[in-house]
Amino acid sequence: MRWSVDEPVFVEAVERSSRPAEYYLAETRDGLYVPYVVRTPADEGPFPYVFLAYGNGGGGVDWLRQWVHGRPYVAERLLAAGYACGWARYRTEVELGFARGGPLAVEARQGMEVMNRSPLEFEDEVAILEHVRRHPLVDPGRLGHVGVSHAGEMLFKLASRYPGMLSAGVASEPANHEFLALSLGDAAPVDPATGLRDIEEMQLRDPALVRERADLVLARERIASIDVPMLVMGRDDDHLQGVFRLSFELLEEAGKDAEWVSFDHAEHGYVFPIAADGVDRVQERAIDRIVGFLDRHMKPEAGQRAGAGARPGPVRT
Repeated sequence: MRWSVDEPVFVEAVERSSRPAEYYLAETRDGLYVPYVVRTPADEGPFPYVFLAYGNGGGGVDWLRQWVHGRPYVAERLLAAGYACGWARYRTEVELGFARGGPLAVEARQGMEVMNRSPLEFEDEVAILEHVRRHPLVDPGRLGHVGVSHAGEMLFKLASRYPGMLSAGVASEPANHEFLALSLGDAAPVDPATGLRDIEEMQLRDPALVRERADLVLARERIASIDVPMLVMGRDDDHLQGVFRLSFELLEEAGKDAEWVSFDHAEHGYVFPIAADGVDRVQERAIDRIVGFLDRHMKPEAGQRAGAGARPGPVRT
């Protein structure tokens, strides 16, 4: 029996859900494979697809399975609203790879390919989105992206370098220090042993101060090519709130279709609730906002919206 790259590697049930998780492998630009998940609201489509991503890369299939089963609420909300969706995994972030590497260039050599650099993690997302377009239950013209933390920055990078790919994007707590070309200096000291910056405890709460640190000419040049409607979500007391807010402000100043909202929540990544913790009212409101934003820009047909607005699972008050 031969396996096709357009077939799932395996399929498994999700507890307390009628919709299984299909695990696929997408071929990246340099011929390696990255795993991602497809879940659909029903067995007849097509449906718009929402790519779900969190943080840095690595972890592979084990990471995916943990997130499919450990953080099911956001996926169930999207399924109930008529969206296909799924978590994805990608290669690990390269420090300043986006800033230093430039656009990916590919040429032929000896009947094969040669590149000016290795693909980066956000280009693995491009490979996954191109692969999921071939799924028989996915509408190839309606692809969305919800990214949190570093994956929020990846959304900005993807939208800048690969315009025309997405119908809507949500960047929650986007760690855009590289995309905005921030001069971090003493805010992120460099480890002399590795040459890597320590960004874990950066204090960048004030958007005016972050603006002073940004290379605004370069940031605006990157934003100029973004053509996807974007919802930027902050977290009121986050130490990077100034980065989140400036990311929105520069979109708005460039005349982009952009919205801003911020919520007061104790957890980083609050829009992806952990099953064991339940879902509190702030998380519920935040996901309401995400689904409403996607609805406005991806516009699933009424026939695909059975159960829209349903809120599965327990709610913590």
